Amino acid sequence: MGIPLYDTEVEETPVRVREIAEYLAGTFEGDGEVEITSAAQIDGAGANDIAFVGNRKAAEQVQSSAAGCLIVPFDFTNTYGRTVIRVKQPRTSFAKVVARLHPKSRPAVGIHPSAFIADTAEIEAGCSIGPHVSIGDQAYVGKDSIIGDGARIGTRVVLGESCTLYPNVTIYDDVEIGNRCILHAGCVLGADGFGYVMVEGRYEKFPQVGRVTLGDDVEIGANACVDRAALGVTSIGDGSKLDNMVHVGHNCRIGRHVVIAAQTGLAGGVIVEDYATIGGQVGIGDQARIQSGAVLGSGCGILTSKIVRSGQVVWGTPARPLKEYLHQLANLGRLDKLRDQVAELTRRITELQRTDNVTPD
Repeated sequence: MGIPLYDTEVEETPVRVREIAEYLAGTFEGDGEVEITSAAQIDGAGANDIAFVGNRKAAEQVQSSAAGCLIVPFDFTNTYGRTVIRVKQPRTSFAKVVARLHPKSRPAVGIHPSAFIADTAEIEAGCSIGPHVSIGDQAYVGKDSIIGDGARIGTRVVLGESCTLYPNVTIYDDVEIGNRCILHAGCVLGADGFGYVMVEGRYEKFPQVGRVTLGDDVEIGANACVDRAALGVTSIGDGSKLDNMVHVGHNCRIGRHVVIAAQTGLAGGVIVEDYATIGGQVGIGDQARIQSGAVLGSGCGILTSKIVRSGQVVWGTPARPLKEYLHQLANLGRLDKLRDQVAELTRRITELQRTDNVTPD
């Protein structure tokens, strides 16, 4: 194809309130002809903006908000006669409206002249391949996928349909990526796992010959890294989302719809089951297991081989159940007072001992 790529301009077209209500399968009250051009926070919205009421604080701002329309829950009391759209989940519906009102521009279909595509690579129709992209032998890129500037796709990589790779993403050899995945700038899939053995006083590298696989609808943040398995597979299941600067070690298995916040690290062989939630700056030791639906609070530490039970909420280092953590934290807050009390008791005991040692005249 060999044509330059330019961003396709996306025009913002006003949408009437009644059209938004129909799009959300909700019901509207007020002026259905109000034209909405953008989405905004409730406290900064203008006459042509749409906002949502998702909590008590937002509800308290309704009277003072200048928003042209508000997305509200079914039980919202419309005291001030505002133009509203009633839905079951305001935040989720608002996200859908944001995507409709502010669509992302898409590069034109084609391959930039500066891109290098191996002769044995296969590129399906509708793809956009940016400047200085490198695609290796026997790689496959599914239809309608976008590969940003400077991205590198290795040998035998499989990239599914409608994926988006932002600039400077690096995919090592033998990585398999599902459909509709999003990989943000600078993330790396398939780098060697951290595996070494001590031989005669020096470290020797243990060969890392496994693979990495991603399911459908996975999103991985900027500068995150998913290491290949030493043997076997490092895997991430459908719908899971990894934030910026997350590190997934070799042979980890992450289930479906797992959420992992920024600066979290998983050592080798960790298993995270479906629908687990992991906060930011969490450290998880080798071979630990996080069962389905568990929640790991930000900054907590999971010891090697530890099992966090299904649905359990843990916090702290070493991680422990939230109730126990809060109890210990409260006790820690009382240490200064306890220290003062001990000092006062010590002083009184000393005085009593002096009195007892006094000999009467």
